[in-house]
Amino acid sequence: MSNLNGKSAVVAAGSKNLGSLISAELARQGVNVAVHYNSPGSEAEADRTVEQVRAAGAQAIKVQGDLTTPANITALFDAAVEAFGSVDIAVNAVGKVLRKPIADITEAEYDEMFDVNAKAAFFFLQEAGRRLNDGGSITTIVTSLLAAFTDGYASYAGSKSPVEHFTRAAAKEFGQFGVNVNSIAPGPMDTPFFYPQETPERVEFHKSQAMGNRLTQITDIAPLVVFLAGDGHWTTGQTLFVNGGYTTR
Repeated sequence: MSNLNGKSAVVAAGSKNLGSLISAELARQGVNVAVHYNSPGSEAEADRTVEQVRAAGAQAIKVQGDLTTPANITALFDAAVEAFGSVDIAVNAVGKVLRKPIADITEAEYDEMFDVNAKAAFFFLQEAGRRLNDGGSITTIVTSLLAAFTDGYASYAGSKSPVEHFTRAAAKEFGQFGVNVNSIAPGPMDTPFFYPQETPERVEFHKSQAMGNRLTQITDIAPLVVFLAGDGHWTTGQTLFVNGGYTTR
């Protein structure tokens, strides 16, 4: 692994589930982490993640904010720079899922999905491009449904799909500074984010489509984020489907 010791990261939605593991994995490589959480209800989880980062020997802070407001993204990076001096790695694990037929989606639901999954992702990329040190790394978590032909997830996959195009453009624009920009597209993940949207029968179907008859685990994804920041830094502008063969493109 390329030496990441002493570098610093911002992890959006870094307080729980996949974001928390990414924060901890980076810390094990000596990376200081600004752990973002969205609402006061997630503060206890942010505190636990901060403690895990510190237990690994790295520095950590927690920063709360709704990242659909771009000023809060700026404040997140400001806090990281104030705490650590600079930022080298930016990871956006923010996401909201909705399984609902197109005919039933309200305007408010549509707007919320695109605010969380597309708008926040765009302005996170923008701020990371402005603030990261040369040679930095930016990764956004999207979804393997970008390569699926399925029902019910029009607003979810549809609001994640612009991030592919943001990623490609950012990779070209930020490459002059040695910053790589990628998206990772997990399969359906074994987290609380997934189960409320599905029936038990559909969960079993999703499992059956992947190698080993299982869902994607957060442990399948977090090491790849670390790899892209280190030894895999030459990879840029890509959407990496990590799903045990659930779908491909």
